[in-house]
Amino acid sequence: MKLGIPRERTDGERRVAATPETVKQLAGLGLDVVVEAGAGEFAGHPDQDYRQAGAEVVDELEPGALDILAHVRPLDPGEAAALKPGAVTVGLASPSSSLPTVQALADAGATSFALELVPRISRAQSMDALSSQALVAGYRCVLEAAIRLPRFFPLYMTAAGTVPPARVLVLGAGVAGLQAIGTAKRLGARVFANDIRPASADEVASMGGTFIRLDLETAEAAGGYARQLSSDAGTRQRQLLAPHVAQSDVLITTAAVPGRPAPRLVTREMLQGMRPGSVVIDLAAESGGNVEGSVPGQDILVPTADGSGYVTLVGLKDPASAMASDASRLYAKNVANLLALLVRDGSLTLDFDDDVVAGACLTHGGAVRHQPTAELLAPRLETRQEGVQ
Repeated sequence: MKLGIPRERTDGERRVAATPETVKQLAGLGLDVVVEAGAGEFAGHPDQDYRQAGAEVVDELEPGALDILAHVRPLDPGEAAALKPGAVTVGLASPSSSLPTVQALADAGATSFALELVPRISRAQSMDALSSQALVAGYRCVLEAAIRLPRFFPLYMTAAGTVPPARVLVLGAGVAGLQAIGTAKRLGARVFANDIRPASADEVASMGGTFIRLDLETAEAAGGYARQLSSDAGTRQRQLLAPHVAQSDVLITTAAVPGRPAPRLVTREMLQGMRPGSVVIDLAAESGGNVEGSVPGQDILVPTADGSGYVTLVGLKDPASAMASDASRLYAKNVANLLALLVRDGSLTLDFDDDVVAGACLTHGGAVRHQPTAELLAPRLETRQEGVQ
């Protein structure tokens, strides 16, 4: 069976779905790996390394000739339509925001596996791309903040005087948030954090941060994910967070609710209450933003309320891609480990009695198997059928 690894074409995307190391793992499954020329260039893997690992390197992939396609970014509808019936895709799919592609995959008769849908259970941890890429993103957040902050993170005691440590506040204590906490702590900052899931308090403490407890309803959904707060609770949350935001030199927001736009945690008024020179990093900028006014890929200067200076608001874009080497190392292992469940002795064996296989499957046999996505697509299908009539 032929497995294709494309060169990612989305602007800013530098990761790759297989490394020379995982090519050997994939070949051990009985797969013939074909890599598009230049696919691993930005991740530090030249074509020659793939050839030495046993892959074939071609100038351009032919999707219609592939049995399996492993990718990083969601496919576009044209790429999905070019697949042959029965082909398998493995990669990030963003199903709720890529509905035309999901429909194209179903129409093509492709079996697609979305890494976002991998169940968060113990045996699937090695396939959890959301966690592996959030790890990279959380680390990158702190580096971006440290570069922009006009002062040190750590405490320094010198002959010229004492420099106090920076105060860092992290909102959201998932994988990205915890990594941000740990990284900021290692750089010597005083780190505080908040999450609407009470179980996060111990995790924050384990990374060296101080958990800020707010008088709010708990909001933990199945699988340890956060759920959306009610409108009134969201307003109350912002009111309670405002004094903590004002005291911080660096604010990092990482909050996300699966399948929904990012929750709004910080208003412009809260930003204007921060000290001049403060830095805000919004990791959720690409999914709607935790911070009012953040724009993916842009630094925005927000004037403080007293007009004495500015707060730098950074809408982070492609944070994992910015560290393409290690991000690809982790992502490629996630892909290879999932494929190990799907392939036996060079043949596909799709066991939908397996919780991981069933949970991660987006489309199969011409149908959309992921029910929430199928429900989102239903109005589109009705409109299309009316048009045919």
